[in-house]
Amino acid sequence: MTIQAEYVIDKKGQKKSVVLPIKNYLKLVEYLEDLEDALDLKRAKDSVKGFIDIECLEKQIKRHKKA
Repeated sequence: MTIQAEYVIDKKGQKKSVVLPIKNYLKLVEYLEDLEDALDLKRAKDSVKGFIDIECLEKQIKRHKKA
């Protein structure tokens, strides 16, 4: 992702702020939200003990129905 940014500088030439086109800003916000979702998913997966995949669950359900 390429971001077009303009900088606001003070009298000493130090960068103080960034100005972004709204389109770039919205893309950046969306990207950050996606990263946050990915991190939440990773934390959820890491915190679960005894996690099984869908195929194993389906087999367990079929076995339970037969019993």
